[in-house]
Amino acid sequence: MTTALLNRGARVAVLDLHPVGLPEAALGQQCDVNDRRSVDAAVAAVANSFGGIDVVINNAGMGAIGTIADNDDDDWLRVLSVNVVGIARVSAAALPYLRQSDCAAIVNTGSIAATHGLPQRALYSASKGAVDALTRAMAADHLREGIRVNCVNPGTADTPWVNRLLGAAADPDGERQALEARQPHGRLVAAEEVAASIMFLADPANGSTTGVSLAVDGGMHSLLLRPT
Repeated sequence: MTTALLNRGARVAVLDLHPVGLPEAALGQQCDVNDRRSVDAAVAAVANSFGGIDVVINNAGMGAIGTIADNDDDDWLRVLSVNVVGIARVSAAALPYLRQSDCAAIVNTGSIAATHGLPQRALYSASKGAVDALTRAMAADHLREGIRVNCVNPGTADTPWVNRLLGAAADPDGERQALEARQPHGRLVAAEEVAASIMFLADPANGSTTGVSLAVDGGMHSLLLRPT
C-alpha cells in the first residue's frame, strides 16, 4: 500500500508501533492505536510535517481465532480496541485536517468476515462487522464536510498473518487449498489487489463514491459457482 501511494506521487506517513523497514520516501511515525494520546500526537506530527492531511487509510488490525466460548473478555477488548476503536481514534484525530482538504477521504480495512459467517472467527467477525457499520455511519456524518468514507472487504488474502495461520495448521497445504477453493476465482487475494482497491476509493476522481464497502474477494460475496 505504501509503495502504491508513493508511486502515485503521494507523501506517505505510516503510523505503527515499530515503523521500520519502510521505503525511504515514507515517513515513519511511532503510534499506538490503543492510546488516544499517542494517536493524537502522531497525527498532529504528520500534519505538521506535511502541512495537512488529505487521506487516511485505517489498516491497523489484529486477528482472533475461536468461537464465542474461546475468547475471554480481555481478548474481546483488545481486538475491538485495535480493529474498531483504533479507526475511531485515528479518524477523529485527523478530522480537523481533513476538513481543510479539497480531496478528503478515509478508507477503512474491513473483511469478508463482515458479511459471511466464517467458522472459528467469532470475535474477528464481530470487529469487522462493526467496521462495516462504522464506515457507513462515518460517511453519513462527514459527507457534507467534504469527507468521503469507504472501506474494502478483502477475502482471504496472501498475507504474513494468513501464512502464519497456515503454518500452524496440522496440514498447511491442505488448509491453503481449502481457503483457495472457497473463493470463486480459486486463489488467495493478492495484497496488491487490495491496495489497488484502496487507491480507487482514495482517489479524488471518484468523488461520488462514499459509504461503500468494496468486496475484494474473487466474487465470494455474490457468486455461487458449482464445484469443479
